[in-house]
Amino acid sequence: MLASAVMLSTSACAGPDESTQTLTVGFVVDPSWAQVPVADRAGYFSRHGITVKVVNFPSGVEALQALAARQVDVTTAADVPTAATLTRSASLRIVADGSRWAGSRIVAWRGTGIATVNDLAGRRIGTPLGTSAAYFAADTLSHNRINATLVQVAPQAMVTAATQRNVDAVSIFQPYQAQVVAALGDDAVVLGGGSYTQHSLYLATDTAVAKKSPALSSFFAALKDASADLEAQSPDAVAAVSAATQLGPALLTTVLSEFDFTVRQPQADLAATLTTLGRWEKDQGAIGPTTQLPDYATLTDNSFVKP
Repeated sequence: MLASAVMLSTSACAGPDESTQTLTVGFVVDPSWAQVPVADRAGYFSRHGITVKVVNFPSGVEALQALAARQVDVTTAADVPTAATLTRSASLRIVADGSRWAGSRIVAWRGTGIATVNDLAGRRIGTPLGTSAAYFAADTLSHNRINATLVQVAPQAMVTAATQRNVDAVSIFQPYQAQVVAALGDDAVVLGGGSYTQHSLYLATDTAVAKKSPALSSFFAALKDASADLEAQSPDAVAAVSAATQLGPALLTTVLSEFDFTVRQPQADLAATLTTLGRWEKDQGAIGPTTQLPDYATLTDNSFVKP
């Protein structure tokens, strides 16, 4: 059974349970990993013989910090922070590709005079630096040959930043993207661009891989059951994700339709994607200029997701 999820800082996280049938899971509160709350509500974890304890995080950066500190066994994280973390924590393993999302957008307030991507020139775009949202913004600007400034805004502050005009536009992942659009209402300008598709990954510690292999296999079997419910958008699945993310069911139905929730083994092309993201993070200073990027293919483990 899934323990009640509470928001904790990484410094407040207790270490993972030593039981081989219990997993402590870092969960970024984002529909990208909607399988976790759906599996809990449907009883899939207990059906597969495991206990799952969840700790919530606002972004993959914090979740990966907790994983690297061995405060959780498994965590969710997008590909961008994963690429950076694996340069510093080579003992971690990517154990599943949980979903793919091509719905990243830059959202602006109509009153700023922004109507197209080209209007972002010279503007300030709020985003959590070092995340997939920041990469999407940078990729969009580069793709359209536009110069703009990316400004650090935490995910929880995104709606305030957008509605109080602290920045000209924002780039943020779900559910915050949908919340910003809803808050701006008819004044929201939603801009696409670039070619980035977010990979929403699951990573585990080497300790969990070695000592909790059966539990990890059971965990992903439960998530695959949940994925089928998400594909069908069953009322119980939508209600579970709504409770976890605080998004209304009507809005969430639209958001969930943007995702491919097939839980799959890390594919060969993922390593190339992570290399591209790692090079970008070097350019941004998130990875030291002399740091050698790892062979990301060697940091994946396909043992736990069955084809």
